[in-house]
Amino acid sequence: MPQKKYGIKKYGIIRPSEADIRQGGFSTPWDAPMIPRFPFQFRNAEILTLYWRTDPEAMAFLLPPPLEPVGEVACAHIYKMNDTDWLGSYCEANVMFGARLNKHEGGKHEGAYSPYLALSSDVGVAHGREIHGQPKKFGRPKIKFRNDLIVGSVARNGIDVITGTLPYKQDRAAQDALAPYFDFAVNINLKAIDHIDGRPAIRQLTSRKLTDVVVHEAWGGACTVELRPNAQLPIFRLPVLEPLEGFYWRADFTLVEGEIIYDYLATGAGA
Repeated sequence: MPQKKYGIKKYGIIRPSEADIRQGGFSTPWDAPMIPRFPFQFRNAEILTLYWRTDPEAMAFLLPPPLEPVGEVACAHIYKMNDTDWLGSYCEANVMFGARLNKHEGGKHEGAYSPYLALSSDVGVAHGREIHGQPKKFGRPKIKFRNDLIVGSVARNGIDVITGTLPYKQDRAAQDALAPYFDFAVNINLKAIDHIDGRPAIRQLTSRKLTDVVVHEAWGGACTVELRPNAQLPIFRLPVLEPLEGFYWRADFTLVEGEIIYDYLATGAGA
């Protein structure tokens, strides 16, 4: 009896062709894909942004060449993502500081480099690592209102590696006041992926920019930042020399395609 051929459409989904597999935006398992396609939107996200003065030598140590640090300020964004395409509701934290390509590589690309990210979504971890090269790990970020205080925390392995506080909605802030030290909307990351045989497949510096940013409300004030050591999420390597200002804000934004700003494997790339 001849074997029944697999149908082109089954269970309400279409089996991909080789051409489909070659296209951008393809993800596995193909009948329940993991990675969102661009663009995707974040609606009504709540963000606690904490700035602190840190050691520029610590910043330089965490940067891959040919990036160089800008300034002496680090920040942590703790997000409560309430309504996100594909991902739904989850929490995320992004630790950043100012960085740029050095002058020998043109120096035109400047933004914020992320040495550490933690979030509570497996889709978010996979997307961030596979597409952007963000060093995402699973963690438990939270934003809580405790009477007259906004408290943000990031836990991994049962340890609160970040605890930050901000007075509850005392001083209104303008949208253009949220990034006083560097443009955190431009995020630079190191993307490193190997072939199955161990050869390097991708070694790139990538850049992406949030678009369609609409800030519904923003509040600022003096903040506190406490870091606790954890060998698997060592944010403490950016020591708090002086807590600066913080912001609580609520916004919508869209994540779109980014760009490759440096390719380590391309012919002529610096050694």
